[in-house]
Amino acid sequence: MSKVMQYHGCRSHIKDRSKATELEDKFDLLVDSNDVILERVGILLDEAAGVNKNQQPILPAGMQLPKTIVSSWNRKSGESHRTKSETFRLLHAKNITRPQLKFREKIDNSNTPFVPKLFVKPNALKPLPEALAKSRRERKERPEDLDVPAALADFLHQQRTQQTEQDMFAHPYQYELEHFVPPDEALEKPQLQMYRPVEDTTCHFISTLDELVELNEKLVSCKEFAVDLEHHSYRSFLGLTCLMQISTRMEDFIIDTLELRSDMYILNEAFTDPAIVKVLHGADSDVEWLQKDFGLYLVNMFDTHQAARLLHLGRHSLDHLLKLYCHVETDKRYQLADWRIRPLPEEMIQYARDDTHYLLYIYDKVREALWERGNGQPTQLQVVWQRSKDICLKKYIKPIFSEDSYLELYRRQKKHLNTQQLTAFKLLFAWRDKMARQEDESTGYVLPNHMLMKIAEELPKEPQGIIACCNPIPPLVRQQINEMYLLIQQAREMPLLKSETATVVKKKGSVPNPERLENHLFGPHDNSHVPLDDIQNPSALEPAPALECGSLFSDSEGEMDGTRILPNSTCLIATAIISIFSEPDVDEGNEKNLTIAQQKAQRIMESFENPFRMYLPSEQNPAHISQSAKFDPSSKIYEISNRWKLMSQAQLQKEAKEEAKKKAVQQRAAREQMQKECKAAAENIVSVRQQAAQEQASKKRERVTSEPGTDTPKQEKKRPKASQQPEEKEMPKQFTPFDYSKSNFKVFAGNSKSKQSSQFDPAKQAHTGKKFSGANKRQLPAGSKSMSYLAGKSDRGSKHSWPKR
Repeated sequence: MSKVMQYHGCRSHIKDRSKATELEDKFDLLVDSNDVILERVGILLDEAAGVNKNQQPILPAGMQLPKTIVSSWNRKSGESHRTKSETFRLLHAKNITRPQLKFREKIDNSNTPFVPKLFVKPNALKPLPEALAKSRRERKERPEDLDVPAALADFLHQQRTQQTEQDMFAHPYQYELEHFVPPDEALEKPQLQMYRPVEDTTCHFISTLDELVELNEKLVSCKEFAVDLEHHSYRSFLGLTCLMQISTRMEDFIIDTLELRSDMYILNEAFTDPAIVKVLHGADSDVEWLQKDFGLYLVNMFDTHQAARLLHLGRHSLDHLLKLYCHVETDKRYQLADWRIRPLPEEMIQYARDDTHYLLYIYDKVREALWERGNGQPTQLQVVWQRSKDICLKKYIKPIFSEDSYLELYRRQKKHLNTQQLTAFKLLFAWRDKMARQEDESTGYVLPNHMLMKIAEELPKEPQGIIACCNPIPPLVRQQINEMYLLIQQAREMPLLKSETATVVKKKGSVPNPERLENHLFGPHDNSHVPLDDIQNPSALEPAPALECGSLFSDSEGEMDGTRILPNSTCLIATAIISIFSEPDVDEGNEKNLTIAQQKAQRIMESFENPFRMYLPSEQNPAHISQSAKFDPSSKIYEISNRWKLMSQAQLQKEAKEEAKKKAVQQRAAREQMQKECKAAAENIVSVRQQAAQEQASKKRERVTSEPGTDTPKQEKKRPKASQQPEEKEMPKQFTPFDYSKSNFKVFAGNSKSKQSSQFDPAKQAHTGKKFSGANKRQLPAGSKSMSYLAGKSDRGSKHSWPKR
């Protein structure tokens, strides 16, 4: 980011901790830089749209040096004197003649597998398959295929003759690579050989067949050489290899592969020679491009990128290796340049040359580091050779379009579309693929991914709306706007469903070899899924057959019955289907035949249908709830059922009445029990009046015995009263509680006397016999006297057991 900000003349103190220490300061720097860069982007877009009429024509620097700067992003701030390489940097040229028009063989963009272009196999340990060797000769004998692309014609002839596809599509040099062993010299400690200065090294630009043959003769006599490719993929469906750089210890070569595309197979003699080391950096893509465009293959290749990874250098790029080992700063501004430009500007030639000029010296340095890392043993070197050999075994695979090709891009977008939007996305994706193959343009040039998603989301109602979704408008979109509009109209006629998942998830086909698969849902001895009627049948005990189809969402009704056991079946058939949106078609009669697991699954499916089903009356919601959990206070179901009564009002009232009846019966039984206990306790309890009479009699007796002048006949007079106590014990049987409503409340005022009554009156007390010794004291009003606690005796014991109220 600091380099980008410096290049645009902005403050770039992100790395300088003394000037920008806080995170907020760094964000402010980024915001300011973004404003400057986006403003310049706006200027460029105005120039591209023709708003700025003062724009100079874009021409390659090799043909004519522009007098003024083409656009503002080429200007380096603070420099008044600019060199030739700093004034102009060409990333893309608009008006370039398409090199595909000059190719002798048409580019095969057909939706068929890639057939190797090799028809001559030098350095072969195993001969080339006849299907590839005779392809060119037999093509002349098939006049009906002359207008068909070469690879497609071979493929069609292969299908006609029904020859083995294994030989047709196999890697031609697979046998040679599998039996390749690195030479002993490559596994020893290398002798470093310094690269020659660029100024002292001759560079040859090869654009004719004679020069290519001469180069091949030079390469065959070398022990090692470095190779690199420059590729262009924006204005071609499969991409074009525009340039090849080859460097030996003494010379550099740049090959115009657009001009010599059909003759590049000559280099196979050197490229497949196991005695010559081919040094590449990051050869994963280069190996595929060589096969696709030229039919070239590599045997005995050393990848310096894999060596850098094994050395743990932190950064594995060629730019880093050049700085580390050669102290060379490369200009990576031309990495994404348009390499179709002819003639090539000097800056681009210099950039391409630097990629291979130093590569052989880097090859020596990394081998030396790997030798030292292995403590003088070639183990680390052997690892790199093995990884490089695996890269050489890669085969180029053409992009094949299928009905589900759009799903990969749709998943990467991480957006959810409804059925109409998804249909539009699918149709536009297929249209883009067809146009890209037909016009030999990349899919990004025909319609970029973000514009494709934007059109599918918006579903414009008119062609102008499609153009509004694209900025800038791709040329092919402007040309084919009516066809795109018809596709969007077709998508808008689709029914709008709840979710797009039903259309995204395709139905799986029947299993090709069902006998090889096993049903992991049930074991061979599990008879829980077998109907009771078939248990006597020995065939019912066989392992359950594999399910022919299993999917999360059912695509069509009636295809499979996911909840019903067919009468002739001996196992559970396709119970893996759970449909969220389709109504369950289980009859009441068949519901009894379902197992417990199926009934639970059915209730789960029913619960998905209506999110408010839990609030409906329980008669319509027969959800399965464990009865043991319902009455277990520690379970969550018990807590929920106590907190929420999800039942109808009629049931609530009915249950309330039943609970009230139960409570009334319990209260009545408790009341009767209390009455029985009270009666049983009252039979053995002495009344208050009897207790008072007993106490009085005992006091009189004590008084009589204590006085010296008393006569014995007085005691005899009192004895009959004591004999009356047994008769008074029968009184509690006729005891009735005192009714205070009939009492005379004037008695409590002390003004009048109450009438004699047969009932017990606690406010009235009649003393018999002589008055006790405290009788001379002041008499209290009758209402303030206590019959329970007599004035003469305060310390009554706790021997009396009072009845419970």
